[in-house]
Amino acid sequence: MSLFGYARVSTSDQDLGIQEAALRAAGCQTIRAEKKSGLDRGSRTELQVLLDFFREGDTLVVTRIDRLARSTKDLQEIVHELKGRGVALKATEQPIDTSTAAGKAFLDMLGVFAEFETNLRKERQIEGIEAAKARGVYKGGKARIDPETVRRLAADCVKPAHIARQLGISRGTVYRFIPKPADAESPEETV
Repeated sequence: MSLFGYARVSTSDQDLGIQEAALRAAGCQTIRAEKKSGLDRGSRTELQVLLDFFREGDTLVVTRIDRLARSTKDLQEIVHELKGRGVALKATEQPIDTSTAAGKAFLDMLGVFAEFETNLRKERQIEGIEAAKARGVYKGGKARIDPETVRRLAADCVKPAHIARQLGISRGTVYRFIPKPADAESPEETV
């Protein structure tokens, strides 16, 4: 029976120190931490390392449930996986105990609120973008692909797969920017 801590912040400029200190104070000797969005579970490799490593009787400790998941579905999947492996879940700042009915209900409510907060943040972002567009100050994201570079490489007889690899883009994106070869004859001309 071991306590394993998991700390997460969303951006690289945020600090994990407070969470890590709280997890150490809770008795965690092993703490996995990462600076990744909570929206995409697939990119959270440190969480996956823990999930793969857990043994029956272990406990996953987080400071708050929103550090573990930002959607109800994701939270329920993680909790279901933990339960299936006999792993308990605890939060240092919230009264979470997944072995009781009240603890499970409280956990589900917190998951709903975490998802609600994420949705509100998205709505505010969309409203801000719309307001900026109305004022004429929204320029959008900066271009990540230079179509002229793609066309120049294609004109130099570089294969689309090599262009894609060189520029870090997909082949489909390469094909969007290179001119399509003109057919020698159209179907109507062959009749």
